[in-house]
Amino acid sequence: MSGLKTSQAVDVQVRSRGQVSRGADAYAREKVLATLDHVSEPVSAARVKLTQTVNGSAARPAEAQAVVDVNGRPVRAHVAASTVFEAVDLLQERLAVRLARARRHGSRGLPGTVHEPWDGAGHQHRPHRRHLPAGERRIERYKAVSPPRQTPEDAVIDLESMDHDFWVFTDLASGYDSVVYRDARTGRHRLASLGPLGQEREADGLLGVSTVPVPQSTVAEAVERLVLTGLPFVFFHDTATGRGSVLYHRYDGHYGLIAPAGTARPPA
Repeated sequence: MSGLKTSQAVDVQVRSRGQVSRGADAYAREKVLATLDHVSEPVSAARVKLTQTVNGSAARPAEAQAVVDVNGRPVRAHVAASTVFEAVDLLQERLAVRLARARRHGSRGLPGTVHEPWDGAGHQHRPHRRHLPAGERRIERYKAVSPPRQTPEDAVIDLESMDHDFWVFTDLASGYDSVVYRDARTGRHRLASLGPLGQEREADGLLGVSTVPVPQSTVAEAVERLVLTGLPFVFFHDTATGRGSVLYHRYDGHYGLIAPAGTARPPA
């Protein structure tokens, strides 16, 4: 006996939001359990959230999101589709790819080569952000974090395991607040940091280094920059704290702010 939990021993918790179709909860639980059958490491928890929006004009009003704790390391997937059952099918595919990549790259190497993309199934079905006029947007979520101290390569693995647009961390070598993200134009992972970066930080041509200086600004100025650029997020050197922060677009059309722990909450 190995002592490892099988997927059948995992309590897959499913939450529904909105008018989710009857039977979708059981269907999602079955699909996630089937995916976990292929995971050899201990799985301590699995959470699924199903959402059906009431926006009749939305092309993909159904969303499915899963977070699985694999041996203490979370792996996440998030998709949207026209129906909740289609979203669950896509979620199963995307989660399976990310679990396989996390297992393969969890202890070595940098993911995301041209021949082995991390995004896998369901990338084209990522949820769309709701459009709100700039004057109506607010900072709806403020998250104070203690950025993990790690290498950029490990930060990329965490970025992709969590299915996020960016990952904030403290560079293990330099001690500076930094961020890794995937360049939407090239598909490559890129690194930006408050500290100086040289081309020697490139890793086999897979991890690029941003040549654009990180802007020094207030939170209000970061909001203006996000409006002007239309980018999904802005990593900036907060003049109020002297630390790196990220202002980003939320799926509900408002903003979220990630800042170092111990900083005061900004006005909404």
